[in-house]
Amino acid sequence: MSSYKTTIVLLIIYAVLLAIATFIEKSFGTAMAKAVVYYSPVLFLLQFLMVVNFVYILIERHLLRRRKWGVLFIHFSFVIILLGALVSHLFSQEGILHLREGQRDDRMVIYTEEGGQYYDLPFSVELEKFTLTRYPGSSSPSAFESDLIIYVDGRMYKDRVFMNNVLDIKGYRLFQASYDQDELGTVLSVNRDVAGRNITYTGYGLLLLGFILFLIEPNSRMRELQKQLKVLRSAVKIPTVILLLIASSMTANAHQHHHHHDTESMLNLVRQNTINMEHAAKFGAMPMQSNSGRMIPINTFSSEVLRKLHKDYKIEGMNPDQFLLSLLAMPDVWMNIPFIINTNDEIAEYFGLTPDACSYIEVIEPTTGRYRLQEKLEEAYFKMPSERSAFDKDIIKLDERINIFHQLVSLQMLNLFPREDDENHKWYASGDDLSVFEGQDSLFVSRIMPWYLGEVQNALSSRNWSKADEVLGMIAIYQNSKNTVAELDPKRIEAELKYNRLDVFRYCKIGYLVLGGLLLILAFLSLFETKKWMSVAKYVLAAAVLIVFHYQMVGMGLRWYIAGHAPWSNSYETMVYIAWVMITVGLMFIRRSIMTFALATLFGGIVLFVSGLSWMDPQINPLVPVLKSPWLMFHVATIVGAYGFFGVSSLLGLTNLVLMCLKKKGREDLLIFRVKEFSLINEMSLHVGVVLMTIGTFIGAVWANESWGRYWGWDPKETWALITMIVYVIVTHLRFARGWYNYWVFNFLSVISILVVLMTFFGVNYFLSGMHSYGSTGAANGVLVYLLLALAAVTVLSILSYIGWKRWPDDKKKIIN
Repeated sequence: MSSYKTTIVLLIIYAVLLAIATFIEKSFGTAMAKAVVYYSPVLFLLQFLMVVNFVYILIERHLLRRRKWGVLFIHFSFVIILLGALVSHLFSQEGILHLREGQRDDRMVIYTEEGGQYYDLPFSVELEKFTLTRYPGSSSPSAFESDLIIYVDGRMYKDRVFMNNVLDIKGYRLFQASYDQDELGTVLSVNRDVAGRNITYTGYGLLLLGFILFLIEPNSRMRELQKQLKVLRSAVKIPTVILLLIASSMTANAHQHHHHHDTESMLNLVRQNTINMEHAAKFGAMPMQSNSGRMIPINTFSSEVLRKLHKDYKIEGMNPDQFLLSLLAMPDVWMNIPFIINTNDEIAEYFGLTPDACSYIEVIEPTTGRYRLQEKLEEAYFKMPSERSAFDKDIIKLDERINIFHQLVSLQMLNLFPREDDENHKWYASGDDLSVFEGQDSLFVSRIMPWYLGEVQNALSSRNWSKADEVLGMIAIYQNSKNTVAELDPKRIEAELKYNRLDVFRYCKIGYLVLGGLLLILAFLSLFETKKWMSVAKYVLAAAVLIVFHYQMVGMGLRWYIAGHAPWSNSYETMVYIAWVMITVGLMFIRRSIMTFALATLFGGIVLFVSGLSWMDPQINPLVPVLKSPWLMFHVATIVGAYGFFGVSSLLGLTNLVLMCLKKKGREDLLIFRVKEFSLINEMSLHVGVVLMTIGTFIGAVWANESWGRYWGWDPKETWALITMIVYVIVTHLRFARGWYNYWVFNFLSVISILVVLMTFFGVNYFLSGMHSYGSTGAANGVLVYLLLALAAVTVLSILSYIGWKRWPDDKKKIIN
């Protein structure tokens, strides 16, 4: 039990069991996964054995006497966290409270494998009213909330629970889970775990302290690695050899083919009546109020709408402002054009829709006008989020796009008209209920938009846009005279227009890919010979990368300023942030390794390329309540920061595998030196990644507790974050297992482990169930194909590198440890 090999084996078994559990949940439900794995005796035994193993190692290795305080605090904190999990399992309560309007109850139902059991609560709850808010002009839910009357300790008070807004009562936490189909009842989730939560939070605090000590202690592993790297470089003199040129090229082409069916005549009509670009720019610069109340230029709204509906930045050669005006001026034409994205082939086949993208007219029954998706849509919304299939999730997404189109052609969503005496400073669209306006204002608001669109239609024929410009100016005058919103700052609107025009991240993508490619070539050349021009070129390219890096920071800062929150709240923003972290990691190691910097720069460009793919869906609406938490900013920042370090480590490991293949007589010493050098930097990067991943995972647990009423619920995303942490702990601890650890194993594992990161970041969203899953079948297939191709390439390279490594002289295989 004092063996490090035992530690590795226990961690591997633990990670494998957790991974299996997520697929059990996908196939058989959450209750089965908990019964078979999460709350099974086997998992408890494993956790107990890991604690015993740590205690034995602490005694056998004299960690106290060696004053390894960081290591001690880190490992002891996990003992406390596991104790907290045990207390939660034994004493916590989690159930369901189902109420109908006017009904009062003091019992919750706890569901197990044997069925449901009632449990008395120390308070009672009455549902005063359940409210389901639907999208304007639609039957699709946009929000639901429960007005409650609480009876506790002889007193009564009212409170409200809605999605992601938790209610605390005497140690119990209530949050909105679902609702009845007739919209007269609510389903509340109830959770109680005071003792377990407090113990676990104590463990989190000790963990943070341990990591701080681990990074700053004089005798820490990070300090040892830095010293070893310095000694290695001073001990090895790099010989001057004949220049070896290794040229590599990468090409990436993304082509989108849209099936237009029999709509060519409609498309020709759109092409022949393209909106004047200058007038479209004036239209795009007009301020409007988003549904969240944020003041934005129309250009932002039109860009988001086009991306949401069509997942692209242009359509038929038109920019977003031209597209939006064209749609408003010619709605009958656009209703017949299949441009509304649908990535689920099963949905297309079931309803007989055009594959890949459908038209609005296809989802409306021609004879009755009935909405064809309605029945299946209601079935999807009635299910708990974790129980929804890919079909359910994608039909909800398609319905959202259909609703957006419907509201646009109904002249809704485009909130251009302020009401002067409105207490909430609300702006209205021409298609809204305008009965709140009076007198001249009512006349103006109801007639100006049809007038304006009529002038746009006239201008399409006459090519004279002066009248349309004039009416647009009237709207601007009305806005200025009636506006009472303090947030309508012309400078902020102009900043947002500037951000949209700059297209920062697209240019950064190009810059990183080009400069990273040149740096990579230079880095390979410098592996075998160092010349003065190479040093000059390195500094010039590094300076250029630094300029692009700061340009990206400008874009991220503008996005933060415009959105009002940290720019990593969705997949798109997170990918942009990952690219920034990658470059940051590269800059941290630039003095130690130009190869690391080159790989980080190139990979940063690849990440930005991925962020621009059509299936990356930027969020139109502002943050939902659960994301409006300071914990989110820290959680995502640290987790994604870890991904950046893991990405750099995988690239360094990949480079080492390539170098092991390059067995060349007379160059063995140089190649071996480079492998050892990159391995040291690789391990340093891995340690930082593990620290960030662990902290980020447990910050996420705190965020979940503050938002959903529980700090850990074995959601697949949570579970795979834990698996990722465990896998990288195995990689960084393998050096203690004598006989299992060598340069090839370490670098191979640092490469292959990135697949776990990809599973956590992408795979869970597409292949598993849970609150974080997206269920987009088309994207899932694409991701799977790329992962399998990457795995095949890495497998071939690993075999070749292992053959090369086995030919190393035995005295050169000695591990720096």
